[in-house]
Amino acid sequence: MISTVYIAKNVYGGDGLGRLGDGRVVFVPGAWAGEQVRAEIVEEKKHFVKARLVEVVEKSPDRMDDPTIGIRGQGSGIRVPGMVYADLSYKGECEAKEQQLREFFERARLVIPQTTQPINRLTAQPLNYRNKVVYHFAKQKGKWAIGYRTEPSHEIVDVESDPLARPEINAKLGEIRKAVLTLLTTGPEAVRRDTERKGNVTVRWTAKTGVKWWVGDAPKGLVLKETTCGRDFEVPADGFYQVNPEVGEELVKTVVAEYEKGAKDAPEIVDLYCGVGVFGLCCNPPKLTGIESGRQAIDFAKRNAAAQKFANAKFWAERVGQNLRRISVNGHTTVIVDPPRDGMESNVPMWLAESKAPRIFYVSCDPATLVRDLKTICRGYDIESVRWFNMFPRTARFETLVVLKKKA
Repeated sequence: MISTVYIAKNVYGGDGLGRLGDGRVVFVPGAWAGEQVRAEIVEEKKHFVKARLVEVVEKSPDRMDDPTIGIRGQGSGIRVPGMVYADLSYKGECEAKEQQLREFFERARLVIPQTTQPINRLTAQPLNYRNKVVYHFAKQKGKWAIGYRTEPSHEIVDVESDPLARPEINAKLGEIRKAVLTLLTTGPEAVRRDTERKGNVTVRWTAKTGVKWWVGDAPKGLVLKETTCGRDFEVPADGFYQVNPEVGEELVKTVVAEYEKGAKDAPEIVDLYCGVGVFGLCCNPPKLTGIESGRQAIDFAKRNAAAQKFANAKFWAERVGQNLRRISVNGHTTVIVDPPRDGMESNVPMWLAESKAPRIFYVSCDPATLVRDLKTICRGYDIESVRWFNMFPRTARFETLVVLKKKA
């Protein structure tokens, strides 16, 4: 069935939201806020339906008529999977994401202070920003495809030139694709089967290390060198580092600036989910404690602290929620938390709410788990500011920094 729908807004994930004549909510990927569209229902649920965009009747001024982001050799109609805002202007994308973040806070009944600009938009490079890409490969219709996998079909879109990847990666991509195809199609059968079994190729770039790539698991012993806020960091090849170096730099600088505002009263830092130590070390506190479940990440955090001649730093390899009694947080402590997308373990938010830390900085890549945790933390803290960073332009995701202060 095809219906005419007015799109009221774009929800988190990018889908346009409207209502059918019977009042049911309908989600339409590729339709933008303010548009009148014709959409074909493809899936019906109890309280909502999903539809396929058939025709734009009245288009948004932010719709891009000729976005130059098609995959080379595939035609302008082929898009990289995950680029949900491919046909929307960058301005429109930013406005949609800001609205989505505000709605997460409103639904959770979390108050953003009105006395200041609560959410600051960071202008970012909308394309060619990723310093890490993972391409899957499989034989499709008798031919090998190397590129991004679509959901839910798992079909691979062959990528010869990637609009999201850094120019340095694109410059090497043809050479890398040729090498992978050689491994898949020539030489001993055992090598070919082993390569096919691994199923993907990872490409990484840093300004100091250049472009590195590998099939399957990262080579043991491969170390990448990154630079943030003028400090050098070593990272294992399979370790985490922000995929957008420029926006990652601005995020860390913002955390450092916020720390410096209150460093006189709360100079010590406890850095939870600290990774290789970037946030804590860049703040350069007189005392630093970092905790992270990944033992390899902690080993590198120690290496980075030693290389930066940071003497008063301790790093523990353990799950944050398992040993809260060991973590010392007092009235002179600033707490930084940067958990994975799933958010913090269930016992950590209440422990933070009851802590004596004057300020907490919560860095999050998922607004749903962010507000879930904040609802508990805010029993003991007020939200001082909220900023979002477009770490992943053209895609659904973004990064958020929330600064909290202890209730009076």
